[in-house]
Amino acid sequence: MAIWKKRDTVLDYRRKNRLKAAKTAVQAIVLVVVAALVYRAVWGAAAYREPDKSAWSSDKGFIALSYFGVGRSGTPKLIAKDELDRQLKALQGQGYRTISQQDILDYYKAGKPLPDKALFLAFEDGRNDSALFADPLLEKYNDKATFLSYAGKLGNGDNKFLQAKDMLKMRRTGFWELGSNGYRLSYINVFDNGGAFLGQKTESEMKNKSEVAYYNHYLMDFIRDENMIPAEDRQQMEARIAKDYALMKDAYAKKLGFVPGLYMIMHANSLGSGMNRLVTDANEQDIRALFRLHFAREGSAFNGKGGDVYDLTRVQPQPYWSTNHLLMKIGKDTGRTMTFARGEKARAAHWETASGAAEFRENDLVLTSPPGAAGLAYLKGSDGDADVAVAAKLAGNVVGKQSLYLRYDRAADSFVRAVLADNEIAVEQKKPGQAVERLYGAKLSDVSWNEADLALSKAAVYTKAQTAAGLAPDAGIPANIKKTRNVDLQVLGGKLTLRVDGKTLLADRAIDASIAKGGVALAAEASKRNAKDDIYDGHFVDVTVSGAGAGGERTRIYRNANEGLQGAATEAKHGFDRVVDWFIETF
Repeated sequence: MAIWKKRDTVLDYRRKNRLKAAKTAVQAIVLVVVAALVYRAVWGAAAYREPDKSAWSSDKGFIALSYFGVGRSGTPKLIAKDELDRQLKALQGQGYRTISQQDILDYYKAGKPLPDKALFLAFEDGRNDSALFADPLLEKYNDKATFLSYAGKLGNGDNKFLQAKDMLKMRRTGFWELGSNGYRLSYINVFDNGGAFLGQKTESEMKNKSEVAYYNHYLMDFIRDENMIPAEDRQQMEARIAKDYALMKDAYAKKLGFVPGLYMIMHANSLGSGMNRLVTDANEQDIRALFRLHFAREGSAFNGKGGDVYDLTRVQPQPYWSTNHLLMKIGKDTGRTMTFARGEKARAAHWETASGAAEFRENDLVLTSPPGAAGLAYLKGSDGDADVAVAAKLAGNVVGKQSLYLRYDRAADSFVRAVLADNEIAVEQKKPGQAVERLYGAKLSDVSWNEADLALSKAAVYTKAQTAAGLAPDAGIPANIKKTRNVDLQVLGGKLTLRVDGKTLLADRAIDASIAKGGVALAAEASKRNAKDDIYDGHFVDVTVSGAGAGGERTRIYRNANEGLQGAATEAKHGFDRVVDWFIETF
């Protein structure tokens, strides 16, 4: 017995050594890859090739895109590097060419022309990973971009943020220019969800955003008391704001040797809008003294001929936006006709896009809605289907609408459909020539999310009466939260069955006899709850269409999934990506 125990101990020891060696090897591989990427991003030898500006002839303005940050695989706050690659490639394919800060100044101050489709590109927040993953893409497409930072982060020991010496090396390649988001990211006039006054908070003290109801950025208002009465007079407010800009100037002068010429204030859309006019004036005086360009607003990509270099606007593409989402937004802002990405041609050939844009990425059909309307894709050859079932993983953002249609008669405009919208499921029917009628509705299980991945978006100025009444918590689901639901909708004879996540919610529900046959379709539409974005990406994964039999059997008609060798290869790739991401985040 003792011999076996001893042998087991030896085997266990050897097993641990093998696991440790494997772990060390994987860590070493990851570190080598990351080191190579860092070297390429910051110390690479490639140089920007200047465009032939003599060929520029447009006075139609430009668009501006500013990404918060870039990650390897993407998060609710960081766009995935592969998605950024697709977007930059698509923009170049549309004819967009990047321009510099000086090009903008020359356009407005000297009347010099721009490219016919001019793009100003920026990356905010000063993050290491943004430089790491964006730099190879700038080199790949010969794009120029502005890298923005917080002056207070320079030399403070926070490794998440790129430091001055590395920014200067990036700048020498010609692909990068430098800009500023300000001196600090901190907050004043903070109230929690219960209406309690918390006063001033630093960025690190605001990690749990679910507890915060209202706040202002440091430069966006008077410092106020619990009754929202100013705790400082005008002179004190102006001195405080001027000091922040002076600190910014000194930090850049010491660390960079100069102050970047471009500014994007936090919080956008505050100056000259809802904030106090005296506070606006104090900021604008310092901004004009310190910077040459100021992007004060966010929401529209387009800057026209009559613009002001101190009141420019940009769009901040969200990490969950597909390439077509971005193109749809640019088309909306500029009025230009866009050519949308289709993805894999063989998969796309099965579908007709009736409205919006559809992109086929492996087993994911990404359906992007037009602004304020529904996107719809119709399965070709399904017009005569009667007894049929459609199943799919609906993987778009929770705040939004994704629908599965059966017996969709396009000529009569009749159908039955399952609608997943804002975490509720509904079944609806539409008889020919009549309004849509709801047959069933239910709220689905609660959705959870990581508060650390959400950006604060509640900055405003409130009256004494509003704060005295108490501040209700925001119970809504954030617009960037995803949740995959497995939805299965079947029509057999004149009855309908619905299953969600394997659970039967509706069984053998009779539908109107006039809805006799028709095709299969998918639809996507933005939610009214997302006031900032009227474009939506529906994600329909592993779509399967089957003929339904009376005995419960199904005959496959169509399936968009990764199967066989393709499925194994895709899963291996995704598995490797998950391992690498885990090591990067852990070590």
